[in-house]
Parts: sequence; C-alpha cells; structure tokens
Amino acid sequence: MSVIAILNQKGGSAKTTTTINLAAALAETGRTVLAVDMDPQGHLAEGFGLSPADVAADISQVLERRCQLADIVLTAREGVILAPATLELSYKEASFYNMKRREDRLRQALAELKDTYDYVLIDCPPSLGILTINALSTAETVLIPMTADYYAMLGVDMLLATIDEIRAEINPDLGVLGLLPTRVGRTTNAREVLDETRKNLSERLRIFEPIPETVKFREAAGLGKTIFEHAPGSPAALAYTRLAETILHD
Repeated sequence: MSVIAILNQKGGSAKTTTTINLAAALAETGRTVLAVDMDPQGHLAEGFGLSPADVAADISQVLERRCQLADIVLTAREGVILAPATLELSYKEASFYNMKRREDRLRQALAELKDTYDYVLIDCPPSLGILTINALSTAETVLIPMTADYYAMLGVDMLLATIDEIRAEINPDLGVLGLLPTRVGRTTNAREVLDETRKNLSERLRIFEPIPETVKFREAAGLGKTIFEHAPGSPAALAYTRLAETILHD
C-alpha cells in the first residue's frame, strides 16, 4: 500500500481536484484507492457527488478513536473508497492538540487497513497544523500541487523545510514524490513561473507534467463528477492519466 499526502499550505492549489482525479485515474488501471479527507472543508465528498446526507460519520470520529476507519468509508466510484470529512473536523481540531500521540492518530487508524488498498491519497488542509502533521506522519511520500504563480513558487521552499522537520522528528521515511504544476494557463506569466520553478527546484525534486487550466474542472466539481466523466478527452484528463501512469511505474 502506497500512501501519498497531497499537500500545499497555500489555498487554491488544486489539492482536492488532484486527489479526486488522481484517485479516479489510478482506479481506471484496476487499482483500489482510499481517498482520505483531512481538510475540514470536506470537499472530497462533494467532488464525488455525495451529499451531506450520505455522510453518517467522518474522519474526526476516527481521530478521536470513537470508531475505526473502516466504519466511516463510503464508495465514491468503482475502485475509489472515501473516508470523508465534514465541518465537524473543524470544530474538533483544537481539541486534538490535547490528545496523547496526537500526531499518530491517522497512521494508527490506517494500519488496520494496510492490506486493503493499493493506494491511499490524503487530501490535506491548506495549513501546517495538527491535521497536516497527522497526514505527514502517515504518508510515505508527498505530492505538492502548485499553481503557476510567483508567490506559490516561493511557498514551496517553506513547505520543503516543513517536510524536512517532519522527517527528522516524526517520520524518517517520508519522501517527496514531486511537484505538480496546476491550473497552468496559456499566459506569458504562467510560462515564466514554470521556467523559474524548473530552474530553482528541478535539482531538488521531480516536477511533473503541468495540469492545464480549464473551466471543465469547475464544471465537473459542480456536477459531482471527475474530469474523466465530464471531459474524458480533454488535455486535463490526459494529464492526470499520465500522472497516474508515472506514479504507477515508480
């Protein structure tokens, strides 16, 4: 089982979009995928077309050890199982700091399912708090979605430093899968940011093929569909397919 945390402390970097569509792309190859929502906004369920009424229990109850991870999962798509989050996670986040072994709660919960899935994708919140620490404690690697703008590029250095700290203090085996440029438009600025990113970071981490900007992602989210269901032949769908193929062949 390969566990990947999808993380960027900057909001709007397409973490949830990447979690949904990478999970779908991996499932298309016959792999079984568990998508874990650690973001209190809880958008993974919505992105897969599930309503609040479908979510009887969420990841906050697992972190509190009131139930097991297997008790809360839902089938999102064929081959994709979802461990959802709701706003309840936001209300309870502060209380997690008082728990014993608070940084290990997700890792311990997932250990019970280690032979169940081929891949686990963890959608992290846009912050570096206890929920993200749980994700990094659990993950084997980190995938960093990054929009093609200057400030997002600058933030990657801080994120890499945080990953180094987690590796030193909590999870010595944590690696970085790579950087995924997202929402890349056909502008001169986007090209310049990508060129600068490759110049500054390509020696430190792999930079994947960019995911192009398209209104199809917003349309798909509103319909509760993956990009493969809404626009299967689009360049964006093909880019996520190639990302999945690259990860599979690592």
